[in-house]
Amino acid sequence: MRRFHKILLVSIFSLSLIRLSAGNDFCGLSNMSFNAGEVITFKIFYNVIGLYVDAGTASFSVSNEKLNARPVYHVVGLGTSNPSYDWIFKVRDRYETYIDTATLKPYKFVRHVEEGGFRKDELVLFNHAENKAVSTKGTFPIADCMQDVLSSIYYARNINFSKYKVGEKIPFKMFLDDEVHNIYIRYMGKEVIKTRYGKFRAIKFKPMLISGTIFEGGELMSVWVSDDGNHVPLRIESPITVGSIKVDMMGYRNLRYPMQSMISFK
Repeated sequence: MRRFHKILLVSIFSLSLIRLSAGNDFCGLSNMSFNAGEVITFKIFYNVIGLYVDAGTASFSVSNEKLNARPVYHVVGLGTSNPSYDWIFKVRDRYETYIDTATLKPYKFVRHVEEGGFRKDELVLFNHAENKAVSTKGTFPIADCMQDVLSSIYYARNINFSKYKVGEKIPFKMFLDDEVHNIYIRYMGKEVIKTRYGKFRAIKFKPMLISGTIFEGGELMSVWVSDDGNHVPLRIESPITVGSIKVDMMGYRNLRYPMQSMISFK
């Protein structure tokens, strides 16, 4: 049942790819899309024989804090296996980032992983003045406007997507597992999508994925976000090495704006 743990990790990571388009052209964006107090929850479904199974949940929350006397957004991402599978393989993962409220650059990234009998803790400190990232394994050079796996979601929520054409690639850089990844998303336009939560006007993307044990490389994943000022993730769909996954937004509170993209509830 280790596959369920991998699905949870992949889902958290893929949520971070939903709206990544942060290149050097976007340095210095101000936050206009989310508030402290915002909480968004998701259900993760796994399909191997034509039936989607409730494999787990994920959630993202934002609060106001101070880090070394600097005002920051403290973002927490949680991934949890379904209690029905805990006796087989229990997953309790926690991801955190501390983002400057003015520049939306991350200062600190924390990852705590509990997966069955496996435990892992990771800490990354970002020095943007010197373009360095310091992790538990060393010091690494980074580019300007570098984001981590969580901060990138909230940074990219403030980008004006109307400036891009359908089919256009949007590059970005992200620091993950002590490496700088040069990735992109392909903007696929707008459409109406019906999820398990409701019916929405949405923006669609296809992120370029890094080949690994679960995903093949390329543009096989499809993601949808709300077509309004909040840019809330609505759905992710992707094939994996065995079966496929689907991640649906199932709840939210304290959004900055009303969810104007929602056409109907369920």
